[in-house]
Amino acid sequence: MSEVTSEEPRPRRRQARGERRIAQLLQAAAKVFCTNGYTATSTNAIAREASVSPGTLYQYFPNKEAIAVELGDRLLAEMREAHGQAFTPENLALPLPRLIDAVLDPMVEFNCRNPVFLALMHGSEIPGRIAEEHDALHASLLARVGDLLAHYLPESEAAERARIADMTFAVVKAGLALVLAAPEGPEREATIAEMKKVVLRYLDPVIGARLTTTPSP
Repeated sequence: MSEVTSEEPRPRRRQARGERRIAQLLQAAAKVFCTNGYTATSTNAIAREASVSPGTLYQYFPNKEAIAVELGDRLLAEMREAHGQAFTPENLALPLPRLIDAVLDPMVEFNCRNPVFLALMHGSEIPGRIAEEHDALHASLLARVGDLLAHYLPESEAAERARIADMTFAVVKAGLALVLAAPEGPEREATIAEMKKVVLRYLDPVIGARLTTTPSP
């Protein structure tokens, strides 16, 4: 029994080292993807950024696509969690400016913390699995926005709500690109404020008045 006990920690230690190495490689890949884009990135460049040999990298990932898929899976899971914080029944009772804050703040925070998300998810040659999962997430978010609009515009048609949701997403997507391009600090904060202002000016004539008369859910 003592021999078995003495051997038990070793696999766990190896597993912990492996997880740290994978995290190191993914962090390096995120930086290189942001700098070079997915297509121009090589496994050698990722290995250099991670300060490991290509052979070490290949112990964990067989190719660049496998790295991108693992990174994409983790980013999409985190993004789903961020969106879960945004679309809650409690937020439906907020005035429009605060509702916009509640929905956009988790998205802005996530993208500022993970600038590789936009670079990877919207690249022209990203792996098909990532594109499919991102498209599914995007469709889910559009549906949530549509549900939110239906709450305030119960007499509107589905096609109208879809157009409003599509336009809102297009504005936010363009705004996020400008936010990430802005230097951290006051300039980035000002850019975030401008993005929210554009969204508010667009949505206020559509649902702003309803927020003052619609009862809390």
